[in-house]
Amino acid sequence: MSADPSVFLMGEEVGEYQGAYKISKGLLDKYGPDRVLDTPITEAGFTGIGVGAAYHGLRPIVEFMTFNFSMQAIDHIINSAAKSNYMSAGQISVPIVFRGPNGAAAGVGAQHSQCYAAWYAHVPGLKVLAPYSAEDARGLLKAAIRDPDPVVFLENELLYGESFPVSAEVLDSSFCLPIGKAKIERQGKDVTITAFSKMVGYALQAADILAKEGISAEVINLRSIRPLDRAAINASVRKTNRLVTVEEGFPQHGIGAEICMSVVEDSFAYLDAPVERIAGADVPMPYAANLERMAVPQVDDIVRAAKRACYRTVPMAATA
Repeated sequence: MSADPSVFLMGEEVGEYQGAYKISKGLLDKYGPDRVLDTPITEAGFTGIGVGAAYHGLRPIVEFMTFNFSMQAIDHIINSAAKSNYMSAGQISVPIVFRGPNGAAAGVGAQHSQCYAAWYAHVPGLKVLAPYSAEDARGLLKAAIRDPDPVVFLENELLYGESFPVSAEVLDSSFCLPIGKAKIERQGKDVTITAFSKMVGYALQAADILAKEGISAEVINLRSIRPLDRAAINASVRKTNRLVTVEEGFPQHGIGAEICMSVVEDSFAYLDAPVERIAGADVPMPYAANLERMAVPQVDDIVRAAKRACYRTVPMAATA
């Protein structure tokens, strides 16, 4: 916002309240009400205004208090923002960012705990990013704002409270990450584990456990869901010969399914074991805490899948 006066933020409680999760803390005082706009509770209304502003050459950042509420505005995102560049033969660009928390929260029930990565990654014309760490969030958000196309930026409510190490390079004002490039969070040689958002942390924990049992897991932080870094995924699978995909979302037509098909198309001959896919349960998110935990992938699920891929027998007690 300091570098480009055409960038502005709009959404519910982004100004006076400083964001539902305090993400926009201090921005109203710094940039004023013309660039940090509190809106009524009407996603369809303010998202349409944002898309129109992008048509006009501004660079809006539209915040949803949760991406579940983006369902109220999905027509603007998919039919207006995503398709206008193509339908105008390149004459209209739509430099807009749709951001907010995505995925399973805690104790908020089925209507507030869905992952929209597969929903939006299905749509040509959109770019879809899912940061895991503070480094991801800073570098990818800057890239999203600068991009000439509409970007869906899927944060995670439960990650807002986590801390991450940040290097001097990341703190530099020029730091920016490329869209469409995954990051190898951990090198390994026995099995590839792909994950995004909060599940990257789970995958890294699983890799620590597997290492103690002699299994070297390579963990890929996807960062970008669309475009997907197929080259990095396939290069890793060609090295490890095994693949486990991890996501919070529903299994059918999910990100894991797309990754599996990419590997089947490009690296099938390198696979030494069936691909393992870890996803959320194929049910609406339960409200009860014990059922909620069962509906979302856990570290142990990833460990067991990696062991199966490596043909390590898992004692029955471990699967109970």
